[in-house]
Amino acid sequence: MRYLAMFSLFTLFAARSAGAFPDPKDLPKNPDVPNPLVMFDGTKVTTKEQWFDKRRPELKALFQHYMYGTIPPAKGITAKILHEDPKAFGGKATLREVSLSGVPGHEFRLLIVVPNGRKTPAACFVGPNFSGNHTLADDPKVAVTSAWLYGKEGKATEAGRGMNKDTWNLEQSIDRGFAVATFYPGEVDPDRADVRGGIRPLLPKELETTSIACWAWAVHRCVDYLVTLKEEVDPKRIISVGHSRLGKTVLLAAAFDERIAMTIPLQAGCGGTAPSRGKIGESVKQINDRFPHWFNTNFKQFNEDTSRIPFDQHSLVALCAPRPVLFPNAKEDQWANPDGQFEVLKAADPVYRFLDAGGLDAKEVPPLGKLLDSKLGYFIRDGKHSMTLEDWRAFWEFAEKHLGR
Repeated sequence: MRYLAMFSLFTLFAARSAGAFPDPKDLPKNPDVPNPLVMFDGTKVTTKEQWFDKRRPELKALFQHYMYGTIPPAKGITAKILHEDPKAFGGKATLREVSLSGVPGHEFRLLIVVPNGRKTPAACFVGPNFSGNHTLADDPKVAVTSAWLYGKEGKATEAGRGMNKDTWNLEQSIDRGFAVATFYPGEVDPDRADVRGGIRPLLPKELETTSIACWAWAVHRCVDYLVTLKEEVDPKRIISVGHSRLGKTVLLAAAFDERIAMTIPLQAGCGGTAPSRGKIGESVKQINDRFPHWFNTNFKQFNEDTSRIPFDQHSLVALCAPRPVLFPNAKEDQWANPDGQFEVLKAADPVYRFLDAGGLDAKEVPPLGKLLDSKLGYFIRDGKHSMTLEDWRAFWEFAEKHLGR
């Protein structure tokens, strides 16, 4: 058995050295979550330099090859202000809608609100929304998205303006001193299996990417813009936030971009914050069958045997180290496996401790409504799969704890 194990490791290392990872069916079985501090060839990570210089780049390559596909390359960003209201929310904030372009021939709109009257730049939440920027504010000049949108006709209308103000809570964030920036990811790649739009047709044909990878790319382009607003936004206090599939997106975005100081993936579940090897809630097969455009071809080969995945979601959290990460959940949202998400944080904890960054300061899930605000944080409330004011209160508190007020 030991000889076979050594032979398997040698085979995998040889394949990687040749410039390619093995086919998923040729990977060894491992019913337990892989140790993030062990390299693909079995070498143990013993120094911080080894983690940052070797293991971290290797994990990025593994996640792109076996799960998320390639995040499109960055080629700079151009920005054009489309609309600005310096007296939004009764004069408390400046609201701005900006056209961003990171691929020639394509643009998407970023909605940003910044508190007025601050003496220092604000920390800023950034992330994708489900319904279009026009649904998050009453301002009639915020454009109704022309991209495909969930609904009977797949089209956004003026009737939706302001209907989801209670989801993103822009004014409440302003009152707390935070800036917020958000965009509709359907303008980057439509969330449907049958049509590829947005940036996808403009990318090189040989580039295997996915919807989640493209949405994460858009988060990165938003950060490109936000770091230029030095008088309004603190470039060292940018927080990625998203719900459900968009929670998967912002966790991936943070793992691959160290400019993001903190990430808060809300109820991100399978393919995001829950373990792929988990036995509760949505499975890898179920998510791949229902949403084949979210993950790449290789990930579908793990549908019947997740034990062959050479990582699990704790390794994606580990890529964020030493930055703070908060996993918020809801008691009735068992499809997202809240308890399994806590186990993911526990499995990422050794990397944070290895880097002297703190970690998860609890062995059990905290009581309902009580924020565990350690470097790896956790929050669970009563209720269902949704983004609520109670969630935002936890976001604000966690951000203030680790990034300051």
